[in-house]
Parts: sequence; structure tokens; C-alpha cells
Amino acid sequence: MSWQSALACWYLRRQFRPETQKPRINVERARALTAKRVWSPRVPGGWRLRELYSANDTPLRGEWLEPASESSSLRDGPTVLYCHGGGYYFCSPQTHRALVFGLATRADAAVFSLGYRLAPEHRFPAALDDATAAYRRLIADGIAPKSIVIAGDSAGGGLALATLVALRDAGDPLPAGGLLFSPWTDLAATGDSIRTNDGRDPMFSGPAIGPAAKLYLGDTPATHPHASPVYADLHGLPPLFMMAGDTEVLLDDSRRVADNARAAGVECEFEVWKNVPHVWPIFTPFLPEAKRALDRSAAFVRRVTSGAAPSTQPSSAMSMV
Repeated sequence: MSWQSALACWYLRRQFRPETQKPRINVERARALTAKRVWSPRVPGGWRLRELYSANDTPLRGEWLEPASESSSLRDGPTVLYCHGGGYYFCSPQTHRALVFGLATRADAAVFSLGYRLAPEHRFPAALDDATAAYRRLIADGIAPKSIVIAGDSAGGGLALATLVALRDAGDPLPAGGLLFSPWTDLAATGDSIRTNDGRDPMFSGPAIGPAAKLYLGDTPATHPHASPVYADLHGLPPLFMMAGDTEVLLDDSRRVADNARAAGVECEFEVWKNVPHVWPIFTPFLPEAKRALDRSAAFVRRVTSGAAPSTQPSSAMSMV
């Protein structure tokens, strides 16, 4: 455990976790605090950021980060459709620029960070509808499915996986892979780690997960497979690469998806990292663990979009890092 990760965990335990222990979720406060604290990195040299936030930009409402020398409509390299985290009710592409920029530059991939509609103003399936519509627009614009990876973190990781399931169910051509950082895949909050890691997780209290889910679900059952993809049949999905921390209350949301994917014949690499906060890649470049995680994630993006053979690890591999 690096001293940087220890410091981040100390800060989150004192500043963020107490917010998750309050009896009522204050959506406006969460959004305001996130906007106030957001740190936005510089656009990397040789890259350009295009912000698309007008009503006319739907379904590609959000931000493109792409090599400045490439055409704005078509690329030969990988493309990542990124779904930010934030419990489906706060955060934005702006809050996740550090992670997105780090992934893009390492993978030499154009990344579209989706500004999907947020709950409770827009409940399920609004976010899923936005993600599937954005993917279909990328295809309609001439980007080959096998050059696309759908990625996300936390709620966005669950959304990325749900998008893969929904696209398969609809008969759409599937992308090359799915990349999931600490995904929230069980909105019913039934994983053992909700209880066993309560108190160990520096960011969340276990009992906070269920109430947060209700903001997004409304009257939708928490076990709906397009809301909680841990309950979905995962057969036929492209390769998955997942990471989670060993102290996270959401650890079992990844562990069970990995088990289900393996049982369905899906190639799935799952890494459990020791003593890191929830979605630690977002703390790049400050955490060395974040930089290493993004290096490994970029290697996955390059591999699956190039058509290269799978890694030498078995599809059921779960490694401790």
C-alpha cells in the first residue's frame, strides 16, 4: 500500500464516508460538493477535448477526448464509450476526466464520456437508454463494433455491463469488450461484502447502498437484469476486465459477476487490489496504484480491439494485486 493510497483512504474515511451514514440522501448536496471539489486535469498534449452538451448533441451528449491529428468522425484505433460513476444521481464527465484522460492516452483510444441523464429526475431505464443510444450512434457514424470497448466505474460500471446485456438482448452487434472499475452490479445490495466490509471500506457504509439504489430504481425491482446485471444471463458477451478493492463493500458485486461470466463461457479477468479506495484509478496521477491500474486497463483495450489472442491467464482468473 503506497502512502498516497493510505492518505486517500484517510481523507475519504473522514470526509466522504460520513455523508453515506446520514439517514437521508441529499442529492443537491452531493452534486454541489462534487462540483466544488472536482479537479480537472489539463488536456494532454496532442489531444483535443470536444464538449457536447446542447440538446442537439443527444444521444452523444458528453465529451470526446481524441487525438488532435485524427478525423473527428472516424478513427482507425480503439474507441471507448465511458460511463461515469456517482450512484446514478451525481458526478459527470467533468468529474471523471483524470481517469478518462489517463485511459485514453495509455490506450491511444478516442474516448467518449457519456453525460447520461441522472436520477431521481430521470429514473431507470433513462441511463441505460442513453448508453445504448450512444453506442448505436457510434456504430451509425461508421465506428466498427470490434473497435469499441464499453467501460465505466461504480454505477457507471454496472451501467456498462447492463448496456452489454441490453445490446445482446436486442440483437445489436456487440463491442470488443467491457472494462469495469469497482462496478455496482447488484442494486438489491445482497452481496456478503456489504456486511463483511462495512467499516473497512473508507468511502461507503454498507447500509447506504440500498437507499441509493432506490433513487435510480423508483418502482423497478432491484433484481431487474438491466438494472442489476449480476442477475443477468451473461452468455455471449465479449471479454470482460474488472478491478475492485479488497476492502470495498461492493467487492462481491464484481466477484459474483466474474463467477457468472465464467459459468456462461465469457472470458473474464478479475483483479482484486489490496488497500485501495473505491474506483482508485480516478485518483491518477496521485496514486501509483491508479497509474498501474490504468496501464493494465489500456493493455486490455488494445488487446481486445486488435483481435489479439486472450491473455495466458484462464478465463476464470482472479488475481490479488
